[in-house]
Amino acid sequence: MKKPPAPSSIYQIKLTLLGISPPIWRRLRVAGDTTLAKLHEVIQQAMGWTNSHLHAFWIGSEMYGPPDPEMDMRDYRRIRLSDVAAERGSFRYEYDFGDGWEHEIRVEKVLKAEPGVKYPVCLAGRRARPPEDCGGPYGYAQLLSILKNPRHAEYEERRDWVGPYFAPEELDLALINEQLRRRKRLVTWQ
Repeated sequence: MKKPPAPSSIYQIKLTLLGISPPIWRRLRVAGDTTLAKLHEVIQQAMGWTNSHLHAFWIGSEMYGPPDPEMDMRDYRRIRLSDVAAERGSFRYEYDFGDGWEHEIRVEKVLKAEPGVKYPVCLAGRRARPPEDCGGPYGYAQLLSILKNPRHAEYEERRDWVGPYFAPEELDLALINEQLRRRKRLVTWQ
């Protein structure tokens, strides 16, 4: 079986979830020929989102996302990262229009592909992502405040809701990279 050719350019991007302090972020290297549809999947895997909500990229004044006759956005399945992103430039990705999880994607640099390296790869990051459907940045701040106070009236209910393994300050970089390596095809929300 023939190996696919190595990508010609690699984009090092920093993905930062906006409205959260301290910041939640990931530093990724992604092939420049990655479509925005595939970049959506990479973001979902790197952040640990469940891909269960609408999403879109905002680049300049254009909105890109899955084809939808009711949404005024361009089809992102054939648009490549290298077509829309410039070195040192940035654009936005929004996940879950109800909660409004906005991410800034900043292109830190464009590199040549390294032999033997499989892309995408997550180089670094900080903190776990918020639980899905917790109410966006405001709801997440409220959730964290409640979880810090075992005497809060909603503490038990919220602790049960997030589960025993929720650790907002932890990040498992090895797990993220394993998920990126496996590259399971995500079901795209439509």
